[in-house]
Amino acid sequence: MNLVAVTSCPTGIAHSQMAAENLEQTADRLGHDIKVEVQGAMGTENELTADEIDDADAVIIAADTSVKRDRFQGKPLMKGTVKDAVNDAEHLIQEASAAESDGQTDGEATDGDTRSSRQNASTRSRGGDRSKGLFARLKRLFS
Repeated sequence: MNLVAVTSCPTGIAHSQMAAENLEQTADRLGHDIKVEVQGAMGTENELTADEIDDADAVIIAADTSVKRDRFQGKPLMKGTVKDAVNDAEHLIQEASAAESDGQTDGEATDGDTRSSRQNASTRSRGGDRSKGLFARLKRLFS
């Protein structure tokens, strides 16, 4: 599957890049192609072209700020936070894949049913898999 993604956080110093890197690594591990645009304090890095967006099967937006969605019109879209992309990129990619296979092209894959089931899952697991979290990644990096 060919994916495009946008990561964006208010300061855009580190978290957007961490989210982008995790999305890229996870997509590669799952056998998907992905191009990630990073928006932050330094401006836009790796800006997505119209051709890249046209070629994409689905879109992932992992942002804590407002991201213009008009250029993704007609594409299945999964919306999450930067924290979602840092801690559980696999879930975002799986939901984007499901939205693409279901043919959802309404601009956002997180309709009411999906959002409520996701909120229920997050209250049960309290943050997801800890081995994928920031502290676990930093511990592995420095050990």
